[in-house]
Amino acid sequence: MENKNPADVNRLKEAVLGFALGALGGCILGVTEDPVDRILLVMTAEGPLTPVMQEVQTVGPLGLGTLLGATALTTATTSVIAGVILAAAVASVFVALKNCGASFTPSAGLWVSAGVAGAFGTTLSGATFGATVEWIVNRYSMVGLFWTLSLFTVLKPPLSFLFKILWSRGEACCSLGSEVSSREREQIEMAQWQQRQRLAMQMEQRILTLEKGGSPNGAVSRETRAYEQREREELERRRTDKEEAEMQQRTIQDWINTVVIKHVDFLAFSGIPMTVVAIVTSGFGMSGYGDHQAALIALLALVAIITYFLLSSNNFKFWMLVGCMGMLATFVIAMLTLHAGQTALMDAKKMRAAGRSQSREDIGSRMNLQSSLEALNAAFFVAKLCQLGLGATVGGALVRRGAGEAKVIAGAAALAGSLLAGQVVLAPALSEGGNAGALLGVVATAGVSVGGAAAAAGGSSSWWGTLATMGGLVLGALALGQWHAVNIGLQVPAAFVFAMINPF
Repeated sequence: MENKNPADVNRLKEAVLGFALGALGGCILGVTEDPVDRILLVMTAEGPLTPVMQEVQTVGPLGLGTLLGATALTTATTSVIAGVILAAAVASVFVALKNCGASFTPSAGLWVSAGVAGAFGTTLSGATFGATVEWIVNRYSMVGLFWTLSLFTVLKPPLSFLFKILWSRGEACCSLGSEVSSREREQIEMAQWQQRQRLAMQMEQRILTLEKGGSPNGAVSRETRAYEQREREELERRRTDKEEAEMQQRTIQDWINTVVIKHVDFLAFSGIPMTVVAIVTSGFGMSGYGDHQAALIALLALVAIITYFLLSSNNFKFWMLVGCMGMLATFVIAMLTLHAGQTALMDAKKMRAAGRSQSREDIGSRMNLQSSLEALNAAFFVAKLCQLGLGATVGGALVRRGAGEAKVIAGAAALAGSLLAGQVVLAPALSEGGNAGALLGVVATAGVSVGGAAAAAGGSSSWWGTLATMGGLVLGALALGQWHAVNIGLQVPAAFVFAMINPF
């Protein structure tokens, strides 16, 4: 009987493990489909939709689409970045406290504490932003949302600068751990110096003994020499371990700082392009030109100009890429919103040609309804893609950083499941906007698991492992996502692309 090739056995094991991990990430993504669909149905019901419908005439269909799209993407990115920053802060404190010891190893406690903090922060901030947007729309209409979004976009760059200063101050406050570490290093060096002094004294005693005609081994016993040898080896080992621990601690702290700075820049500047588009198109609408062809031409020109300048930048950064993607998504939402209203108008013309005439008020109401429905549906779906993609970026970065693909995928899936269960329990206490924001936060956490699976597939040593992981991811998402092939077909590739992006 022939022996199996060890390489084939390893590839088979890798494929089986990859399929299991991919299926786990896909399943948690699929589990979020039904709750998200239910909350979207609630948000597009007659009651919540009424304030939006009333404002179509104020800001125009293009303005409504860009305003809702920019708001949804801004709140989505802000909630994810809030979770990332909270996770980084917890990890930084954990690293600073561990620095007091003689060794530092990125234990499971580091990743667990950071993961729980990030998932909780994303979900809580998502619920807060969702409830806030709902309150602004109900109380101050779309005009209030327009001014709030504009003010928030203007304030983000100076706030990001202030946050960087506070972050550096906070890191300086953690210097106590490094001082303790320095004292411990000095103690080791002092012990080694004392040992060298004793060795020098012993050598002098041996020389004196030889000069007097005695035995060179009589001054120091064999047990003493063995003990001193062990002491020298122990001190050398402690010194080496301490240097390695300090280097490892500094490396992971530098990585945490890089993550924070990059994400703060991303939060501060990525929303500017789409907010500018929303301001211009909403301005046309409030000036009475919301349905005018000039608004569409200005929108196309503005998107093209901003995209060109960002993509042609010599110092291209991650926020520029995502800013362009968000602006293009906002543009698509605006087009869908405009198209929905035009479709309702064409249907009314067909009904009039068939002898079923409608009043101008009924036609206008129907157009406003369709535009509002399309704007909310598209904006919510784009926000979901944004949350999923940014979560996948974090998951992919963690896997490539060496956090362990199984830990990232399984841990994020467990956190997403726990948060989903918590959201179900707390749903009666939250508003529709709060529930929607919380669910999007759960989607972001699930995106970490999906991104980890995508990164594991990309980093597999064989095609079998890559295909098995991606196959498990797609099948798991479809099976528990009620076989929504279109939604899953858009979400999985988006998560895969974001997981492969290195924002650092």
